[in-house]
Amino acid sequence: MLDSKEMVKIVFNALEDKKAIDTKILNIEKISAMADYFVIASGSSTTQVQALVDNVDEVLSKLGYEPKHIEGMRGSNWRLLDYGDVIIHIFDEETRRYYDLERIWKDGKETNIEEL
Repeated sequence: MLDSKEMVKIVFNALEDKKAIDTKILNIEKISAMADYFVIASGSSTTQVQALVDNVDEVLSKLGYEPKHIEGMRGSNWRLLDYGDVIIHIFDEETRRYYDLERIWKDGKETNIEEL
């Protein structure tokens, strides 16, 4: 069983494999009981957003992990994948700017992949 840090690394690499834009990792374990980490990434189009979602889902599914909850419809400009301790938000660039999760969750600690 993966711990949340290992899962974040796998998710980060799955997003990078599909050329995600501006992937951020927020450590929220000290400010929220809902999860340990948010991973936030963008795609340049709804097609790329879906490719990012599909790749994360495929990689984690091969390791035996299925999302507890998914928000957003297939082909939409925003998707949320909830894996318990790790929640992944994937947006198109305009929608990401609109919701600005990095500002809303500014009390979380932005974490580099190397720090995990």
